[in-house]
Amino acid sequence: MASLAAACKANHALVLPGLLAAGYANQLDGGVPVSIAYNEDVGFVGLNKEPLKLITEDGELLYGDAIIHHLRNNFPSLQSGNKDQVSEWITRSLDLTALDLKFIKKPLNELESHLTLRSFIVGYSLTLADIVVWGSIRGNKVSFSTIKKRGGNILRWFSQIENENPWIHQIVLDLEAPFRKKRAAGSAAGASYEIGLNTENIVTRFPPEPSGYLHIGHAKAALRNDFFAHKQPGGTMICRFDDTNPSKENAEFQDSILHDLELLGITPDKVTYSSDYFDVMFDLCTKFISNGKAYADNTDKETMGHERRHGIASKCRDLSVDESLFHLLQMKSGSPEGQGWCIRAKISVDDLNKAMRDPVIYRCNPQPHHRTGNKWKLYPTYDFCAPVLDSIEGITYALRTNEYRDRNAQYSWIQQALGLREVTIWDFSRMNFVQTVLSKRKLALLVEKQVVWGWDDPRMPTIRGIRRRGMTIPALREFILKQGPSRNIINLDWTSIWAINKKFIDPIASRYTAIMRKDMVYSQVNGIGGFPLVKQKQKHPKYPELGLRNIVYSSKIFLDQDDALSFLPSEEITLMGWGNAIVRDIIRDPKTQLITNIALDIHLEGDFKKTDKKITWLSQDQGLVPAELVEFGHLITKDKLEKEDEIMSYVNWKSEVRSHAWIDAAAGELRANDTIQLKRKGYYRVDQGHSDGKPLILFSIPTGKLA
Repeated sequence: MASLAAACKANHALVLPGLLAAGYANQLDGGVPVSIAYNEDVGFVGLNKEPLKLITEDGELLYGDAIIHHLRNNFPSLQSGNKDQVSEWITRSLDLTALDLKFIKKPLNELESHLTLRSFIVGYSLTLADIVVWGSIRGNKVSFSTIKKRGGNILRWFSQIENENPWIHQIVLDLEAPFRKKRAAGSAAGASYEIGLNTENIVTRFPPEPSGYLHIGHAKAALRNDFFAHKQPGGTMICRFDDTNPSKENAEFQDSILHDLELLGITPDKVTYSSDYFDVMFDLCTKFISNGKAYADNTDKETMGHERRHGIASKCRDLSVDESLFHLLQMKSGSPEGQGWCIRAKISVDDLNKAMRDPVIYRCNPQPHHRTGNKWKLYPTYDFCAPVLDSIEGITYALRTNEYRDRNAQYSWIQQALGLREVTIWDFSRMNFVQTVLSKRKLALLVEKQVVWGWDDPRMPTIRGIRRRGMTIPALREFILKQGPSRNIINLDWTSIWAINKKFIDPIASRYTAIMRKDMVYSQVNGIGGFPLVKQKQKHPKYPELGLRNIVYSSKIFLDQDDALSFLPSEEITLMGWGNAIVRDIIRDPKTQLITNIALDIHLEGDFKKTDKKITWLSQDQGLVPAELVEFGHLITKDKLEKEDEIMSYVNWKSEVRSHAWIDAAAGELRANDTIQLKRKGYYRVDQGHSDGKPLILFSIPTGKLA
């Protein structure tokens, strides 16, 4: 394995390109073919004050841009694109490292010109040239600030590279960790992630249960643990799968969680499983019973709940140690008799904190486990698993949502009773949204009852669902980190996060025109002649690099019914992208009074600034693309569901509305996951491209005005 050492105090423009090249190799090759070490307190790592040092597998020492060329030559995955052109741009990236604007102005202008009508620096896909040049700009505070102010081709390209490669963000965070301000990126209210933790050798854990897909609440927990673990060098974040309920869990959910974490730009330093410790926890449970700290109980669930609520001791509380150990072995065997028993911690019968009233710490479950098969028939509960494994795995801070606050005393009691190292708890508020349910059990019910199409339904608050609706990962990260570590329980509105998302999607959203097919109006445009005519116009008025599309002009056009209904006879209107026209004949259906036909006289010398109505239109003389536009509303009709609320009683059965439209012929090139704007209608994500007679399927993306 090669190893790369970076000096965090050096000019980041000289460090980040090499780090990203190594990170890119790790991403493409799988595993960690290049280990990366961040040296926090130094400005150089070589004898000649080099900021970056690579020790190859053969023990050779390399410095500077030689590192990048070595990585490219030795990793086939980095060799895409024209070799000479990629090498040229790697060399040219050095021109962007100067910390004086007068020296980088010329190379920035050259890059701006080069990226005209280009999405990538070399060829038609991502290459090492994009990664290295991106790193040179991002690492140089002068060039980074300059492109943000100037906008243009570089900023469009820069944002695209970052959006499509979330792993880049983590490397930037790691490099900047020693210098990151004490206060994290805050909202206008001043949200801060500074909570006074010891900043040395922090170990955190994100413990998802592999029984569903990650939702936005999990994203907050994951990002929070990642933030604190990597705020300073030397920290560790563990992703520990709490796989203690084989009835609900499977490998598919496990894999999807790791994939979604990667999308969020989170790479755990270690992935573990509660099932790795089943033997250890069983031995500790046996020790618990032997020390009189736990007992076996066969009280039925309903009775046990009643007794715990009213402070009544279980009939089994005074079983002897031998009797409880005997039933523990019955549970382990999975016998019919054993399946009727559980193990409870012997804490208190009537503590005012009901979480301390002899909680269950082991249950029987005869279902095969997706990792251990049929080896085990009994499993620890989360209340036992969390304090035990947090201590064993060296967790320094257990960051938990404050719904567990009543269980904090229980957590500490178990560690003390077992003689384990105690772990500090810091609790945060959950991320709640109005008219949104985040309970996995309730979300699973929506899937089971076919209220939604599946876990990736755009109405679902899962990472996959909101991404399918059009949310970008950078927007999601920014929104979550802006919330800070507040313990206040509030219900957030979706409009805030969609407003952030808009600034990320607008620069990449090509513009198209759509006319609704329902009650579409036919219009004759008089006074033009020589039509139809095809002209090329920019797909985006501010970003010419997105390319051109064909606009067809002719004397026969389609208009939206809503627009036509607003017209007055002899009124002058503006046909967007064409010019002014004067309304003449308006023909209505005698029964419905809807407009069927309109005659317009073209008036190109008219001043569009003086018209009140700017209208979208489509020429009939082109191969119009059929499209289905899908608008989504909230799944739940109540702002906040209480625990006792039955979710099916509050389902919004009209949360999906579909309509049909025609879009200009240029939309035929759109593919799934493209983001576009339909003029005067909003932003959309392409869920299905137009092919084989199938229409375009477009999902409306909220923008913060309406969600």
